[in-house]
Amino acid sequence: MPRRKRTAGSSSDGTADSDDSGDHEKTDSSHSETNQRNNTRLTRASLRLSQSSQDAPPDVKQAAERDESPPRTPTGNAPSSESDIDISSPNASHDESVSKDQKDSGSDPSHRPKRRRFHESYNFNMKCPTPGCNSLGHLTGKHERHFSISGCPLYHNLSADECKVKAIEREKQEEERSQGQNEENRHATRHQAPTPRQVRYKEKVIEMRKRRDSGLTKDQKEKYMEHRQTHGTTREPLLENITSDYDLELFRKAQARAAEDLEKLRLQGQITEGSNMIKTILFGRYELDTWYHSPYPEEYARLGRLYICEFCLKYMKSQTILRRHMAKCVWKHPPGDEVYRKGAISVFEVDGKKNKIYCQNLCLLAKLFLDHKTLYYDVEPFLFYVMTEADNTGCHLVGYFSKEKNSFLNYNVSCILTMPQYMRQGYGKMLIDFSYLLSKVEEKVGSPERPLSDLGLISYRSYWKEVLLRYMYNFKGKEISIKEISQETAVNPVDIVSTLQSLQMLKYWKGKHLVLKRQDLIDEWKAKETKRGNNNKTIDPSSLKWTPPKGT
Repeated sequence: MPRRKRTAGSSSDGTADSDDSGDHEKTDSSHSETNQRNNTRLTRASLRLSQSSQDAPPDVKQAAERDESPPRTPTGNAPSSESDIDISSPNASHDESVSKDQKDSGSDPSHRPKRRRFHESYNFNMKCPTPGCNSLGHLTGKHERHFSISGCPLYHNLSADECKVKAIEREKQEEERSQGQNEENRHATRHQAPTPRQVRYKEKVIEMRKRRDSGLTKDQKEKYMEHRQTHGTTREPLLENITSDYDLELFRKAQARAAEDLEKLRLQGQITEGSNMIKTILFGRYELDTWYHSPYPEEYARLGRLYICEFCLKYMKSQTILRRHMAKCVWKHPPGDEVYRKGAISVFEVDGKKNKIYCQNLCLLAKLFLDHKTLYYDVEPFLFYVMTEADNTGCHLVGYFSKEKNSFLNYNVSCILTMPQYMRQGYGKMLIDFSYLLSKVEEKVGSPERPLSDLGLISYRSYWKEVLLRYMYNFKGKEISIKEISQETAVNPVDIVSTLQSLQMLKYWKGKHLVLKRQDLIDEWKAKETKRGNNNKTIDPSSLKWTPPKGT
């Protein structure tokens, strides 16, 4: 007999259908009782809210009335549906009407009120990172609260009221400017002479810039130094009298506009507080989407896009800065010694102690694409082997791996990365093969440091499989030992055993472990090698010009 499909709340035996009516009566009565209790609790909570709102001071009430922005969810995103919106009216009459409707509708689940959350708790959980800031106000003057440094009035040495006044002034100036443009000829040509209004405005700007003082007075310098010593990097430096009032106002407008753009992205859910805000990087001729958070300095981490020089790995804020940097950057390859070259592929050995800034920038870049990486700034005990591909513009970064100068566990790789634009092209196996080639020269057995990333584990398992099948194909003897395989390939015996087990080539028989030579896997590997043909994505040991560093 076919089994009957079980419904929610039914038992596995056949008594569920006979007792169904009695269960419904019990559940209906229990639902009505729980609904009445929930209604009384909701009404009491709403009464307490209304009393607290009546007892609140008048300035708090006015601030609540002015706040017309939509309520936010606990993640900092704008609510996507009505079910995500929290209580919008803390009046008792609203909740009483809900309970009355529920009584009229009975225990029908479709008329049951949705569980609501208080969005006020989100405002108290999220705080501005600026010390001493209460998260009130916004640099744009258009929002009642802020949760980042970019929108913090206190960080910019302003108050919330000053930001609102400046916002009103900017709106008036924008209206006057738009009215003036409408009055001018709309069909003006590009090379038309400036209008009288534009000439007057230019003269006004020139006059304002002439009024600027030639330098700071002694009292002003002392005030600025005291401000810097007191607040350090937690506040913006004082900018008054450094430039003209006109240029300072232009800078303030740009700051407010950037803060408004970031606030829009946050409300749309594209940026969440505490997450990785660097979404893309411009690296050479590629624009790469990032995968993970990297601990760049906060002023750079706030940006949605980062611009990185592909040769010296310096990170910048804008395309203009990158273009100016590339015009004067003299680097065309990584620092250090070139220890391998075959065709367009080169490998450079970079000492973390001699080239500290470059290695730190390399680690920060790698963290954007690695989840388990923890090495960022302490790079001195490591050597970095950077693989590049050369063309007429320079040596472009393909990938790298780092290695401890003195590893007690004989790790030949601490961290390994292939850049996303070069993935699935064989460069990952080249980096792994190169690390084992160095272990062979050192006459050591190597293994990568754990834990491996997901992509790293896949690459290493594929490499170990290929090494073992190639060894089996070339092996002509009758008896084989794991120790001999390890000595010839420089692969750790533990990695060899795990790979043999995954290939089902290792079995236990009569108290001994036997290595089985599976000819089907060997033939399959040989067919792939023949189909691949003469591939340049291999490491040639004769092209290596390297001696082990002293002390290793």
